[in-house]
Amino acid sequence: MDKADRKSSARASIKLGELNYTPVLIALAVVLLTIVVLFLWKRKKTVRSAVLFTGLCDSGKTYLFAHLCLGGARETFTSIKENVGSFKTERGRVLKMVDVPGNERLRGKFFDEYKNIAKAIVYMIDSVTVQKDIRDVADFLYTILVDKATSKVPVVVLCNKQDETLAKTETAIKSMLEKEINIVRQTRRSQLQSVDNSSSSDTFLGKSASVDFEFEQLGQRVRFVPCSAMEEQFAGLTKFLDTL
Repeated sequence: MDKADRKSSARASIKLGELNYTPVLIALAVVLLTIVVLFLWKRKKTVRSAVLFTGLCDSGKTYLFAHLCLGGARETFTSIKENVGSFKTERGRVLKMVDVPGNERLRGKFFDEYKNIAKAIVYMIDSVTVQKDIRDVADFLYTILVDKATSKVPVVVLCNKQDETLAKTETAIKSMLEKEINIVRQTRRSQLQSVDNSSSSDTFLGKSASVDFEFEQLGQRVRFVPCSAMEEQFAGLTKFLDTL
C-alpha cells in the first residue's frame, strides 16, 4: 500500500514539474492588454473637449462664433452644417468650439453628433423675438437639458441683442422660459404615456409635475447672461469660458 502511494506521488510530481505555463501566461497577458486598450479607447472616445453653440436660427450664434474663433465679425448665413473652430481663453487655454446649425431639421442631428464631447453649452437667444418664438426656444432648450449626455454639463443661456430697444432682459427671459418649460415637459410626458402607458423620470425636468419648474431645481449650472454680439459686448461669456 505504501509502495503504491509513493509511485502515485512520484507520477504527480513529474506531471506538475513538466507542466508548461507559457500558454497560460500569454493568455493572461492578452486579456490584460485587451482590457487596457478598451479602457483607453473608451476614455478617449468620451473625453469632453468642446463648447457647443446652440440655439434657433437668427439668434446670432454664428456671428458670435466667427468673432470668437476668427478674431472678428464676418457676414454669416443660415448654417446647414456645423462650424468648428478654437478659442483661446485669457488663461491661455485653447477650447474647441462647435457651432451647431439652428435649422429645425438639422439641429437635433448635429446636437446628437457632438453632445457626448460637450464640455459646456452656450444656448443663444434672440432677446427681441424670444416672446414670439418662446415655444421653439423652450422646446430645444428642454431637449438639451433633459438629455443624459448633457444633463451635467454647465449651460450659459446667452441673451443676445441686448443693445436693441425691444429686447427682453435676461431676468424676463428666464421667467418666460420657466413658464413655457412647464408646458413643454407636460406635453412630452403626456406623449410618452400615450405611447407606453408609463412615465419615465429620465424624461422629466424639475422636481415633480405638481411643482412649477425653476432652473434652480436642476443639478447642473444654468446661468443667464446678457449679450450683444453686434456691439461686441459678451464679457460674461468669455469670463465663463475662462473657468472651463
